[in-house]
Amino acid sequence: MSTTTIVLAVLLAAIFLLLGAAKLAAVPAMRQAAAHVGMTTTHYRLLGALEVAAAAGLLAGLRITALGAAAAAGLILLMAGAVVIHLRSGDPAARYLPAAVVGALAAAHLVLLAGG
Repeated sequence: MSTTTIVLAVLLAAIFLLLGAAKLAAVPAMRQAAAHVGMTTTHYRLLGALEVAAAAGLLAGLRITALGAAAAAGLILLMAGAVVIHLRSGDPAARYLPAAVVGALAAAHLVLLAGG
């Protein structure tokens, strides 16, 4: 496994561990973000649980490549959904670009895991 692959896995895991934990804890900023896109706090917490699970999967993927690939694929889907939800809410690019960027990083990680 290359250094780039490891760095991407750790970076993505850190990002999604922090964001997922904030959603699970329903911190005020996350509750506001959920309300802004028409989601309940319960649904946002579910997304947080998926993000934390994906972070764990990315780290476990440093040992079990298939698990890391599955976690990266899940994050790609989550971030694609986030972009769509922001677009449907009429948000400016500044609101959906972070999801697009980390989704692209997850895609790069998946490609690197596949040997590309």
